[in-house]
Amino acid sequence: MDIEIESHPWAPFIPTGAKILIMGTFPPQAKRWNMDFYYPNRTNDFWKIMGLIFLGDKDALLIPGEKDYDLEAIIDLMTEKKIALNDTVRKARRLKGNASDKFLEIVEPVPLFDLLNKMPDCHAVATTGEKAASVIADLTSTPLPKMGEKIVAEIEPNNPLLIFRMPSTSRAYPMKLEFKAEFYRKMFEEIGIL
Repeated sequence: MDIEIESHPWAPFIPTGAKILIMGTFPPQAKRWNMDFYYPNRTNDFWKIMGLIFLGDKDALLIPGEKDYDLEAIIDLMTEKKIALNDTVRKARRLKGNASDKFLEIVEPVPLFDLLNKMPDCHAVATTGEKAASVIADLTSTPLPKMGEKIVAEIEPNNPLLIFRMPSTSRAYPMKLEFKAEFYRKMFEEIGIL
């Protein structure tokens, strides 16, 4: 194949005491980035959802008076709430040259268990969309949860891992922001972050 293999651009974001690992699939092309961090596309709903849930305002994580995200505020919030971030794919090919998961060929998935070993307090993984959920199901040999639901995986004896499948935060996913946020809010309540 002549299509370039892309490597994930960022290291995992792992705050001290991380309780949950939230995972998308793979970042969009750099030309779509609003910042050099997870969920970098300003049209993606992820940071709007986090602002709405934790700060009561979908625009709370924007630089005041601008359309760009405030990376320092984002890192502070994720650190305070003990939310780790990484994606499920380490290397991929974009078969159509866009950010669509439908046309993303996975060359190498993330080494999930190595990642979880760095987070002893983390007992939950949440995926932001179907393809990311499918990757985690394959890596953990577990069934694919339905959207908005979770499964309990017995990865190690007496150490269950909750695997949540959340709605995609992409604008292409046909659900209002407030409805998406409710799924995430319930998950954060269940694991004790809210």
